[in-house]
Amino acid sequence: MGFDLTRRRFLIGSGVAATGLLTGCDALVENATVNDVLQKAESLTLGTQRLLMPHQPLAREYTEADMSPVFKANGTSQPDGEEYARLMESNFADWKLTVNGMVQRPLELSLADLKAMASRTQITRHDCVEGWSAIGKWTGVQLGLVLEKAGLAPGARFAVFHCADEYEKTLDGSGQYYESIDLVDAWHPQTILAYSMNGKDLEVAHGAPLRLRVERQLGYKHAKYVMRIELVDSFKGLWGGKGGFWEDRGYEWYAGI
Repeated sequence: MGFDLTRRRFLIGSGVAATGLLTGCDALVENATVNDVLQKAESLTLGTQRLLMPHQPLAREYTEADMSPVFKANGTSQPDGEEYARLMESNFADWKLTVNGMVQRPLELSLADLKAMASRTQITRHDCVEGWSAIGKWTGVQLGLVLEKAGLAPGARFAVFHCADEYEKTLDGSGQYYESIDLVDAWHPQTILAYSMNGKDLEVAHGAPLRLRVERQLGYKHAKYVMRIELVDSFKGLWGGKGGFWEDRGYEWYAGI
């Protein structure tokens, strides 16, 4: 498609990228003018994709011959904390995914429970806001199947992913990593909760035991170390209220590519 409205191209086209305020995933965007441009970019990108792509088109999938020999581990490479360390020691045998919030049937699912559900394998390209890309093979359960199992309560609009990793406590007083997507992306067939990468169980550096793959968005949306999925009707009660750890610090909530 010749109508490319990626986040990076919009920023470059508007001259914002040249300021150096968004040089990587650890940058904080505090300038009011830049924030205003980012918000306009977000609404333009989201609105355009929803308008031009109403039938859930798939992100491009590749062959095993296309897979990258090295796939960088973005963000945290291992969460701190005693709880995660304990889970690692047991090879995540005691880990459970909690699904709660605005659902009819709150769930606690083990890794074995998730692996017993119908799986999807896809070879896709991961695009990081830092400017690098890599192609990898992911296997997991479609998020929509998990949400169907829980049943949505009326009014639910967003799926929020609460993660095990923490960053330095800044701005909002909390370093807990979280991310969110709307229900359109939640039910996209390529949006999966991945427990395998390149034919093996996820390594810790890549988000073990479970990470989100939302293939039509940039890498910072692909939350690692997922511990809980909460269904909500708004972000107002969540830390900075923008729908994600980096979004609370100036990044776009919608990072479509």
